Amino acid sequence: MSENILEIRGLNKYFGPTHANVDVDFTLKRGEVHGLIGENGSGKSTLLSQIAGLYGSDSGEMKVNGQPYKPHSPLDAYDHKIAMVMQELGVVGSLPAGINVFLGRMNRFSKAGILNKKALYKEVADILEKWDLSAPPLNRNTDGMSIESRKMIELARALSVDPEILLLDEVTQSLSLNNRERLYKLIEKFKSMGRSIIVITHDIEEMIEITDNVTVLRDGAVVGTVISSETTPDEIRNMMVGREVEGGYYRDDYAPDFSDKVELEVRNLTVAGEIENVSFDVHEGEILGFCGLSDSGIHTVGQAVYGLTDKKLTSGTVHLMHNDTYVNNATTALRNNVGYVPKDRDNEALMIAANIRDNFGLPSVHVIRNKGTGFIHPGKVKKLSNDMVDKLSVKTTGIYQTMDSLSGGNKQKVNLGRWLAKDIKLLILDCPTRGVDVGVKAYIYSIMKEAKKDNIAMILISDELTEVLGMSDRIIVMKDGKVSGEMDRSEDLTEQKVIGVMI
Repeated sequence: MSENILEIRGLNKYFGPTHANVDVDFTLKRGEVHGLIGENGSGKSTLLSQIAGLYGSDSGEMKVNGQPYKPHSPLDAYDHKIAMVMQELGVVGSLPAGINVFLGRMNRFSKAGILNKKALYKEVADILEKWDLSAPPLNRNTDGMSIESRKMIELARALSVDPEILLLDEVTQSLSLNNRERLYKLIEKFKSMGRSIIVITHDIEEMIEITDNVTVLRDGAVVGTVISSETTPDEIRNMMVGREVEGGYYRDDYAPDFSDKVELEVRNLTVAGEIENVSFDVHEGEILGFCGLSDSGIHTVGQAVYGLTDKKLTSGTVHLMHNDTYVNNATTALRNNVGYVPKDRDNEALMIAANIRDNFGLPSVHVIRNKGTGFIHPGKVKKLSNDMVDKLSVKTTGIYQTMDSLSGGNKQKVNLGRWLAKDIKLLILDCPTRGVDVGVKAYIYSIMKEAKKDNIAMILISDELTEVLGMSDRIIVMKDGKVSGEMDRSEDLTEQKVIGVMI
């Protein structure tokens, strides 16, 4: 058999006037882990989507095992032993997790039109066990599950094909530390079996660590391919942006720096089965970081503070000090200068089928509406949206472009910017840089630094330890729904010290 399992030559893809992939040449060897990296909009996901049968190609050719390959659908790709886990969530929320794994391929579990769910769920459980993936409740609908649980289901679906080529598009940034380690072991096992993986991640250090080779894309075209063990993060950054990148992303100070004035006081916050007796203060101008393994409860803290938990608080209080208000629901938080950027922006934050203007305007409805009639003032919402597009450098054809046509980085700019258009006192950020490139990530950190100077209190919840360490004044570590430790910012604070408390 040929050493190359996948060969791509001169591949082109257009979306209207946008040339998303430009004469792409790419080769994947057997037993290779090959990275794809580039800024948002560089064509990475588009290339994987063509390999996975989600998009057709306008010109060029692909070969799998030396034979012409032109998939017409993901099921066609499955038949060629190729499966993909997409960046954005690809499960049907109204169906059970186990059904999602074999959706469209359930004939072998059916007899006389009756589905044998027990056999199907056992097959899914066996897949999860084989690859040492954490198992969410298979008979529960995926709607309402965490991003992490839904990613496990998507991984199980891809692996159920028994693929020779596995395509991973920004999977790791949806996972906490322990599940990320599981994925790394899966990649090594996959490689040891002589199978191949193409992986996209915006974490350059991670990319270098887990791949054999890295191909860099810019403006839809291949810039070059480097051997992972012989390159550096700076070299890849420079290839990505076409110029030398200088300076760091994170704060360059090494001590806590914030006001004595408390903005938020949380006491004994408890959500049954998720968090227990969580207490903390957040000061004006402070970035308070939260980190922990999966099921530690860090994401529930953000939801509870904003009044968004599905279950009622068993006990505890969320007290906004600037106007002596207790938050008991999201409406109260919204009307009292609190902003919330959730981890799952497409399903929990943005109106993905609506346009940019409506997404910017929604949190500010009480400001932009006509006081006489109560209706939204068209001129005010248009000005607000145009001002924020300019301020945040959102790459768009205009404020009437729909959100689903934007890149991940530009979606996140809108997601964050719609709160910055308001007079907020407290900003809750849950994995704010998930799925964005190095440039947008640096821009988000610069926005956080400016917000800190403006005395905005921030809660930073993140699965990225480097992010929490790099940006926080204080760090709260959680384990099994409880606070297991608290650490102040310092030059001596390392990932190892935090992990020691975390596990």
